[in-house]
Amino acid sequence: MRAVAAVVLAFGLAGCRGRPATSCADLKSLSLGDATIAQAQSVAAGPFAVPAALTQSITLPAFCRVQGVIAPTKDSHIEFEVWLPATSWNRRYQGVGNGAFAGAIEYGGDLGGLASALRSGYAAASTDTGHRGDGIDARWALGHPEKVIDYGYRAVHETAEKAKIIIRAFYGEPATHAYFSSCSNGGRQALMEAQRYPADYDGIIAGAPAANFTRILTGFTWDLLATTIDPASRIAPEKLAAIEAAALKACDARDGAKDGIIDDPNTCLFHPSVLLCNGPESDSCLTAPQIAALEKIYSGPRTMNGEQLYPGLPPGGESGWAGWASSATLDQNAQYLLATHGLGNIIFQNAAFDYKSFNIDRDAKTADDLAGRTLNAIDPDLSAFQKHGGKLILYHGWSDPALPPTATIDYYRGATAKLGTKGAEETIRLYMVPGMEHCGDGPGADNFGATPGMAPAEPDPSRNMTAALERWVERGIAPSAIVATKYNTPDNPSSGVKFTRPLCPYPQVARYNGAGSENDAANFACVVP
Repeated sequence: MRAVAAVVLAFGLAGCRGRPATSCADLKSLSLGDATIAQAQSVAAGPFAVPAALTQSITLPAFCRVQGVIAPTKDSHIEFEVWLPATSWNRRYQGVGNGAFAGAIEYGGDLGGLASALRSGYAAASTDTGHRGDGIDARWALGHPEKVIDYGYRAVHETAEKAKIIIRAFYGEPATHAYFSSCSNGGRQALMEAQRYPADYDGIIAGAPAANFTRILTGFTWDLLATTIDPASRIAPEKLAAIEAAALKACDARDGAKDGIIDDPNTCLFHPSVLLCNGPESDSCLTAPQIAALEKIYSGPRTMNGEQLYPGLPPGGESGWAGWASSATLDQNAQYLLATHGLGNIIFQNAAFDYKSFNIDRDAKTADDLAGRTLNAIDPDLSAFQKHGGKLILYHGWSDPALPPTATIDYYRGATAKLGTKGAEETIRLYMVPGMEHCGDGPGADNFGATPGMAPAEPDPSRNMTAALERWVERGIAPSAIVATKYNTPDNPSSGVKFTRPLCPYPQVARYNGAGSENDAANFACVVP
């Protein structure tokens, strides 16, 4: 490294407090052990086009872009990027997660990405997790066990370590705190960090975590077997609205507000048999085979002797099942694509895998045995993370059409039991989000600042989960209720607020107090049901 003689030449080192720092270009010669920096270049403020990740350029503040490759094994090729704000660095580091099977740097997608973190003042890093490809294509895993390990946990950890070294070299000081926030597979990555590498991050937000990877794929296959083996069992997307309407009729008003949202579907006593067709089949009713299939989706995968292997999808979010548990054709069904690629290519290492041959009693356990240690982030022991002073926030939408929300509750209960009452109070919170689908969308209030740079932008910790986590980590003030917002146009604050709701720390739920507008979170209270 070559020290820069003057701060004015050090590419806007607003955070270095006068200590020596390295110019952006000179980071290319930085020693990183098993990693090499391929490119380090200053990027001026303005439009920025990223490689094939976005269909159009994005506008960014000035930053230093570092691109590198990590090779912890001979078969590893982990690409990563670190983006360093040229000015107004908030002295924090933000790790960025990936969805599905990853395969690309997260520049600025639904998970927040590097762009969102950079705009919010973070030095941020993202990785492709060791392979390139579409997020639902896992052919890269065939014959490459080390790449599966890279995807499972190693790439995110290695990226965090390298990013911290780069940050310290560039600014002349380390980041004061490190955070990771992501959803879905990114939520699995978040939990994997807390469990395997508790010193990597001080604060972690894990949204809708795909934590039990092998059992999730078992659940997808269970739904496919329930709805496709017998053509009469198929539930067409056109029927989903009627199913959701019947579930809402049975359970919507339980929280005191009839608003098209079920606050806790686990307490919903909805019987699909009420939809049995009395005459010719139509989109407003179900046949007996379709009702049987729907009950299987709700129940989740079970062995022949009735043992529950994984939770099912809850009632009330059926309109979001289109493309997941219900689709026009299999090639439009996310469960089919993810189960086929995940089980066939990653776990069973069999390119000819056919989901129809999957035996729940036999193959669910086989999948666990083959890949559970590498891919599943289900260890409830967070004691090392607690000793590090780490703070973990979990959240999950109750109307998630992809990953059963009850699984996140189960993990939370296991982790709190391990930590004990005092340890749990110091370390972990769970927020269930009524009406929210997978990581967002749905009829519920789905904007609460869980990812830096995503709406809402205000730093108020009562309305911003990221701000609440930072206050917890940096000032020791634990979060309570967080206000979530539903905008008239999704993710667009300028469109106006449709309604707000409090998200309550589990097991509390929000209850309407019977006075004032049902669209105002102030008229709800968090209570233990």
